Amino acid sequence: MTLTVIPAPAQHRAHAHHFPPLELESRPAVPTEQAAHYLNRRPQTLRWWAMRDGAGPIRPLRVNGRLAWPVSEIRRVLGVA
Repeated sequence: MTLTVIPAPAQHRAHAHHFPPLELESRPAVPTEQAAHYLNRRPQTLRWWAMRDGAGPIRPLRVNGRLAWPVSEIRRVLGVA
C-alpha cells in the first residue's frame, strides 16, 4: 500500500506567516494579516472592525486604500503598552 501526501488547502497554508514578536516590531503600523496575528483574530475580523468604525477595540489608518493598524494601539489592547 502506498501513501499519497495531499497538500494542505490554501487557506491553511496562508497562516504559515512568521512575524517578529510584537516587542521587536519597530514600525508605527502593520498590515492586517500581521495585526490579526498579534491580536489572535482572523484578518476578516479586523476588516470587519474597519468597515464598522467603532466596532472593534482598534481603528486602522487608511494608507492608499490599504489598512494599517497602529502598533501602539495593538500593544495597548494587549496590555503591553
